[in-house]
Amino acid sequence: LFSLTDSALPLQEDPTLERHFKGHKDAVTCADFNPNRKQLASVSVDKSLMIWNLAPKARAFRYVGHQDVVTGVQFSPSGNLVATSSKDRTVRLWTPSMKGESTVFKAHTATVRSVAFSHDGQRLVTASDDKSVKVWSVHRQCFIYSLNQHTNWVRCARFSPDGRLIASCGDDRTVRLWDTSTKHCINCFTDYRESATFVGFNSSGTCIASSGADSTLKIWDLRTNKLIQHYQVHSAGINSFSFHPSNNYLISGSSDSTVKILDLLEGRLIYTLHGHKGAVITVAFSRAGDLFASGGADGQVLMWRTNFDTKSYQDILRQHSRRSSPDPPPHVTDIHPRGPHLHRPQPTAIQVCSVSPNVIYKYVLLSYSSTSRARTTVWSQTGDGGGGRGRREEEERGQTHPLEVLSGHPSSLDSTLRHIVQQLDILTQTVSVLEERLTLTEDKLKECLLNQSQLLKDVLSSEERQRTESEETDGSPVHFT
Repeated sequence: LFSLTDSALPLQEDPTLERHFKGHKDAVTCADFNPNRKQLASVSVDKSLMIWNLAPKARAFRYVGHQDVVTGVQFSPSGNLVATSSKDRTVRLWTPSMKGESTVFKAHTATVRSVAFSHDGQRLVTASDDKSVKVWSVHRQCFIYSLNQHTNWVRCARFSPDGRLIASCGDDRTVRLWDTSTKHCINCFTDYRESATFVGFNSSGTCIASSGADSTLKIWDLRTNKLIQHYQVHSAGINSFSFHPSNNYLISGSSDSTVKILDLLEGRLIYTLHGHKGAVITVAFSRAGDLFASGGADGQVLMWRTNFDTKSYQDILRQHSRRSSPDPPPHVTDIHPRGPHLHRPQPTAIQVCSVSPNVIYKYVLLSYSSTSRARTTVWSQTGDGGGGRGRREEEERGQTHPLEVLSGHPSSLDSTLRHIVQQLDILTQTVSVLEERLTLTEDKLKECLLNQSQLLKDVLSSEERQRTESEETDGSPVHFT
């Protein structure tokens, strides 16, 4: 079911398959755990939402309402609501009860690829093939604003833990970072050769990761704006990933039919799981990190127990709380540069780049050349073995790759480009405001038309009554010409 990969911890326990859920009639596209630890939600190409109860022999619920493939699902932080996105261009907000009532959100003009709650549960963010990222109010159940600088389909969008940032990615091969207060794009990572398929923040909000159809997974530190880890352990595109709440591990699902488990502290692949027949489309850790789920083209949802995390997450939190200077989340003004982020693609299997001493990931040796260009010495370790717990094969590769740090004064061309970008930001903001006003105008127009229709009905009813009364008075039919 799985192979052991390059593990050096003798006390480390293997992940175990706890349960498999069968009920979907087609590929599973997304899954998410309820924060109450009692339910697991999944959505599918079969247009349905399934809520699986984790208690033994408890019944599952199927909710139908979308008219096309359901692409995304997420529980609210309180666990009392479920949001879904669909190819039918709508977002639905469900109450996961016996009745399965839902509210429909409409503003996108093409397939909605993903949906996610803010961490306070007050807002939703969606990504769509109409090239926009949209933000919605959960309480008012309405569209708020759009983010519109992507030039192709947007695959995924997520809020940062503090709600001040939104990360998005798409088929324009970019990962964009947005300031939710100004609605401006404050950074753009352009490292991908193919579509960027998924994006997410770690639990502290200090880093984002993104995956690509080119089978790479990259992690950036938002405080230094540097690429700090780069993995290429899958043999096909990565469709989804999930950070462990401790930030020590990350799981990824790929079209190569495997789930990979990465140790981010050591910067290495530790497990490859082979439970699915066909592409693995979604993976997700539970909020406590003790379980994770995977779903795929075989229509199955598999639930695994996270035995490999030997450190108690609660102990880690207590240690962090005792630190004199814990790592703060990045402020939007700390994120630089505000233009394109120009890393050169690096083809190594695993690359661990330099990080600041605060960063949780493994440190590497940083040496400077005499030409004032920073170079990072990188060690890569990958291995893949099989057969059993007692047999683990290791393969060690040592490589050194340069990572350029651009410095110096901006040229006049840079200044001109920066000015153009600022003007485009202003234009985008103006378009967003106009879009909101257009939505309000449409609502007012609909209301006016309804009022006019009702008034017309009242007039016709009044005329009909007068005609009837006239007929009764005259005792003879009245003819109209």
